[in-house]
Amino acid sequence: MSRPKSLFGANPAGILTRAEAEALTKRTLAFAKADETSVSINSNARANTRFAVNQVSTAGDDTDTTLTIRSTFGKRSASVTTNKADDASLAAAVKVAEELARLSVENPEAMPDLGPQVYPQARQANISFPTADERARAVKAVTDRARAAGFVATGYIEARVGTRALANSRGLFAFEQTGGSSMTATVRTPDGTGSGWGGANANDWSGIDADAVGATATEKAGKSRNPVAVEPGRYTVVLEPTAVGNLIPIIAFSAQARSADEGRSFFSKPGGGNKIGMKIADERVTLVSDPADNIGSGITGDGRPTERVVFIDKGVLMNLNYDRYWAEKQGKQPTALAFGCMRLMGGDSSVAQMIASTERGILVTRFWYIRPVDQRTILFTGLTRDGTFLIENGKVTHAIKNFRYNESPIFMLNNVEAFGASVRVSASEDSSPGAAVIMPPLKIHDFNFTSLSDAV
Repeated sequence: MSRPKSLFGANPAGILTRAEAEALTKRTLAFAKADETSVSINSNARANTRFAVNQVSTAGDDTDTTLTIRSTFGKRSASVTTNKADDASLAAAVKVAEELARLSVENPEAMPDLGPQVYPQARQANISFPTADERARAVKAVTDRARAAGFVATGYIEARVGTRALANSRGLFAFEQTGGSSMTATVRTPDGTGSGWGGANANDWSGIDADAVGATATEKAGKSRNPVAVEPGRYTVVLEPTAVGNLIPIIAFSAQARSADEGRSFFSKPGGGNKIGMKIADERVTLVSDPADNIGSGITGDGRPTERVVFIDKGVLMNLNYDRYWAEKQGKQPTALAFGCMRLMGGDSSVAQMIASTERGILVTRFWYIRPVDQRTILFTGLTRDGTFLIENGKVTHAIKNFRYNESPIFMLNNVEAFGASVRVSASEDSSPGAAVIMPPLKIHDFNFTSLSDAV
């Protein structure tokens, strides 16, 4: 029986090592004639398996290494991307980047490239990569459960490992390993009235429990059959961790210092300035981005070492995202944020306890089709999906039709009644290995559902 193979060490998949990446950047920079030149390398291997109607439909593995060359003359710059690494191709790509840069308009907010940076000691990743057999066994764990219940399972597995390097003509060189795996499954009842979902996300394939994914999706599919209609309105909700993970990271992505300082966001303070230092959420709320939570989140896009950023501490806004230009203009330090991770600190209440303490409310598995409505309040809209249930007198009593919601994650964090333990969830809408999103279940009052949806 084949076993997952490590792609670091013997390097069988062709992923660049640190030495190979550094040598490639040096060869590329040797052709440069621009005032500044930077080279970004992504060397990745990807494995994926799709399944539908209780069987594997497609599976594949691919490996690719791409270089993006950015040439700068004064405040004019342009980029070219290639996956050819011979000298002639590199020289041609550099030449095109320089020709385009000379033709581009000036960017008045352009910042010079950084010089060498000091990085903390890199974590030694030992990321296993699932073979086709391993992925097929994971699919079987789901489809066997669905088939035994008389249901139909569909889903997607994707695993990625790789390396990332950044270098420039000012002497900067940064390198890191990257990785991530995810598995999602949707199980439907034959009559089309019931749908359940399960998902998992981890740095490493060994963190994916396919049997648990299948068990969750199958159980929810059975319980969600024949949903009844419930009047839209404001409800107490119990949001499972995936539903919380669908919404809370929006806060960090919206927390841009420039839009706040210019009066264009929720984080703008009336009368001018921003809300740093002001209470914006329940005092039990702490939201952080910590690069230690995710492989491959140690370098910012411009080459700075990432740092742990506390956005909200005990309900108080502590930080906003300052890019280098806006930080210099405002006399602040730029934010070295690792966008690949987000954690909302949890509590000690279980989902069962939240349900038991709810007289009338809604249990939500997850959200999808999430789209912005109003940036001034971080208001978003979307739909519930794959397991939405009515809670009455402390018990789940009925599967209900899905809702459209209009809600702000900031409003949510001011209406929290209970927090559960934080767990890592698969929160991306496309089911690929996304960010390390670590979220608790939440019980929230006055969540705004605006209309019904007949979609299952």
